[in-house]
Amino acid sequence: MQVLLCDDHAVFAESLALVLTRAGFSVAGVTQHPEQALEVLGRTAVDVCVLDLMYSDSASYGSPPRGWAVPDDPFTSSVLGRLPELLGASPTTRFLLLTGFVGGDLIATAEAVGIAGIMNKGCHTKDIVAAIERVHAGQRLMAPKTSPASGVHVANLTEAQRMAKFLTHREREVLGHLVTGADTTTLAKTMGVSWTTARSHVQSVLSKLGAHSRLEAVTSAVRNGVVSGETGRWLL
Repeated sequence: MQVLLCDDHAVFAESLALVLTRAGFSVAGVTQHPEQALEVLGRTAVDVCVLDLMYSDSASYGSPPRGWAVPDDPFTSSVLGRLPELLGASPTTRFLLLTGFVGGDLIATAEAVGIAGIMNKGCHTKDIVAAIERVHAGQRLMAPKTSPASGVHVANLTEAQRMAKFLTHREREVLGHLVTGADTTTLAKTMGVSWTTARSHVQSVLSKLGAHSRLEAVTSAVRNGVVSGETGRWLL
């Protein structure tokens, strides 16, 4: 199965690509912008395209349907306006939409244009992999419509977020630096502490998040909306 990923959270996208590869999938590409996804769809046979709903710093995605609220962020745009173009570029591709936000008209809009499934981005990676398999098998996978029309975050009660609440201010700072790719040496210099102290902070973060590695901690934090995948900024 050929899978194309399109998500501007690079850490999340690359981590998901690694998981898919290890599970035996063929990753046709990892893109961070719908335009890049269109290029891949135009030249490669893709079975399933996994699309993030929200993308940063772009005015080219088109407006969401009337009545559907997006997060109050001038640097964030919805991909909804580009869905017909994306689906038209590869009619045989099945599209799975990942989102941490659900609005009143989202499911109806996605179904109307032919999206095969909607998945909560806060779910465990294994559930996303299972959703890709189900969509590829021809199933329709639409998230339950449980949010009010005003739009709310649907992952604000995940276990990962509850665990992250126990991080100290210093540990939150450490997690933010890890998300942006800092190693222990860089972390120590940035925070003005010794290498040993920086390493101790990292181990404390991993322990509180129940993560076995930095990659697991970062992936979980970004996927569950704990920190921004671009800036490392704390979001809770």
